[in-house]
Amino acid sequence: MARRGRRPDIRNNAAEAAAFRTRALIGFGAVVLALGVLAGWYFKLQVVDHDIYAKRSEANRIKPRPVVPGRGLILDRKGRILADNEQAYRLEVTPEEAGDTRRLISELSRIIALSPDDIARFDRERKAQRSFRAVTLKLRISEDEMARFALDRWRFPGVEVVPYLNRYYPYGDLFAHVVGYVGRTDESDVARYGQGHLLYPQTGRTGLERYYDEALRGKIGYEQVETNVEGRALRRLGLLPATAGADLRLSVDADLQQAMVLAFGGLHGSAVAVEPATGNILGMVSLPSFDPNLFVNGISHDDYRSLMDDPARPLFNRNVLGGGPPGSTIKPLVALAGVDSGLRTPESRVFSTGEFFIPGQRRGYRDAARGAGWTDLRDSIARSVNYYYYQLAYEMGIERFDQYMTRYGFGQPTGIDLLGENAGIVPSPRFKASRTREPWYAGETVIAGIGQGYWIATALQLARGTAAIANGGQLNTLHLAHERRDGFDAPWRVVPRPAPTAITDNPAHLRAVQEGMVTTIHGRGTGTRMAIGADYRMAGKTGTAQRVSRRGSASMDPRNLPYHLRHQALFVGYAPAENPTIAVAITVEHGGYGGSTAAPIARRIFDAWLLGKMPEVEIDAATGAPAAVAAIVPEANLAPEPSFEAVVAGVRTAPRDANGRFPGVPPADAAATGAPSTGNAPPTETTP
Repeated sequence: MARRGRRPDIRNNAAEAAAFRTRALIGFGAVVLALGVLAGWYFKLQVVDHDIYAKRSEANRIKPRPVVPGRGLILDRKGRILADNEQAYRLEVTPEEAGDTRRLISELSRIIALSPDDIARFDRERKAQRSFRAVTLKLRISEDEMARFALDRWRFPGVEVVPYLNRYYPYGDLFAHVVGYVGRTDESDVARYGQGHLLYPQTGRTGLERYYDEALRGKIGYEQVETNVEGRALRRLGLLPATAGADLRLSVDADLQQAMVLAFGGLHGSAVAVEPATGNILGMVSLPSFDPNLFVNGISHDDYRSLMDDPARPLFNRNVLGGGPPGSTIKPLVALAGVDSGLRTPESRVFSTGEFFIPGQRRGYRDAARGAGWTDLRDSIARSVNYYYYQLAYEMGIERFDQYMTRYGFGQPTGIDLLGENAGIVPSPRFKASRTREPWYAGETVIAGIGQGYWIATALQLARGTAAIANGGQLNTLHLAHERRDGFDAPWRVVPRPAPTAITDNPAHLRAVQEGMVTTIHGRGTGTRMAIGADYRMAGKTGTAQRVSRRGSASMDPRNLPYHLRHQALFVGYAPAENPTIAVAITVEHGGYGGSTAAPIARRIFDAWLLGKMPEVEIDAATGAPAAVAAIVPEANLAPEPSFEAVVAGVRTAPRDANGRFPGVPPADAAATGAPSTGNAPPTETTP
């Protein structure tokens, strides 16, 4: 067999070596380039961007935590706390960290009592905001619940116990319509005040809490807290202190406030007591009332429904939001307008026949059962002679009447530091034209003179006007907050208010009105019963407003009406008559007559303020009314207080002259014609 030959070696070692060196150089270059890029990136991280990442690192280690300030205290004039803060704890959940909230709530409910309202509220708030924001699951957890949660805290990521100051009202329902209440901050508050407001747990809802909310809540502070990888706080590194809310000291007196409530007994209504010289509110009640503590952490559905369904409307602030015809309580100011306008002098006399007729008309406007005869300003106030004011209003004309009543503070807010005050209504063609196409009738001017028709006056306005009569003619702005303190060690500063305005330029005219109001109580007027046994002299005016109109010309006995349709009882007055320190306006719902119901309440309030004597009221078991004021019919020694059906009546059968007047009765100085009111003005107010 032939032997094969060996192949010749055809490799090029030099070329292969050169190719290897090239690949090695490329690889080395790539490695060097990558190392260079990496070194540059490290340089950028460590040197160029050092400050950025150092701050981020610090932010992960040191977290800012908001510090919510304590809400300012509200005190009465003697320093008693009406709105306080107490330490409390709430349970908050951050949905993003907590995961399955249904399972979380199920497990938490074994440790902490969660009501259906708590869970429903949590669900609403969780759905209304982003998942990274903490949502309150339960406010006010107990110390036992806190201890049980602390043992199992590791099982509940995203759940925290947060301390806070909770608002508390020590006097409960006594100041509910003055101080008001706070509620939990919600999205509507954030929309109104901005995102920063979300840090405040509570926001003022009503009363002074709402009016002075910005001052009371203070300013948020911040603390720097060092945390571990789990987010648990280790230590505090820095602090920007929060600014506590301002404290308010009111002019109201808690003792007088309590006396005013006791004076009403079981009756419903409202009362305002004012310091005549300053316009400071001494006491203000709206009855019935409610416990504001129910609203602080969110009122339950059952409690809220109970308040809303109550026919007595405990949530309704009668002094601020309410109002009605002032009736005969407006007569002292109408009398002042008469003398200031030059239509009357204090000594001018009018002959009251018991029924006033507009010239050319046969429809009469009645007074008491019998005519009062010759009557001057003082006697017209004391005995509440309607005829005097019918004729005066008719002669004055509605435009001038409107001007004077506006000057006395009606038809406009009193300026009290509470939101939503009812401005009221002064009768005028302008107002009627805004409600109906019918013209203004002369008869509507006539009844405006006794506080009827298109009249809406609040107890605040009546108290303000009465205080102006008492202090010599200065119409002050009413005020609740007397002083403010921005810090515990800061001095108290008087809350500024507008300067008063004068209601008259003639002291003699005002003196005559004051004398008429004194005679009302200490002479032969409609309020003489309240002066029995008094150690001081008072001045005042009674009034009565009816809630239903009569049919035809028939009389109406309020005792035969259902309770809710009985007349409203009114009283305005001040004491002591010589140097007044208190003026009041009182409205008693379904109270009957001012002289027999509202006036005795005023006497109890005067006694409490001047003598320090708290009312001792015996409640009538059958009516729920104070036994001493339960009767709604005037006593025999009081001047008669006719109801509205006795005001606008049919034609008398007695002979009259061609102008419809009784023979021998002096004619009015001014006359005007016009159609009588045909029922367009609501019949709501009656005499005294």
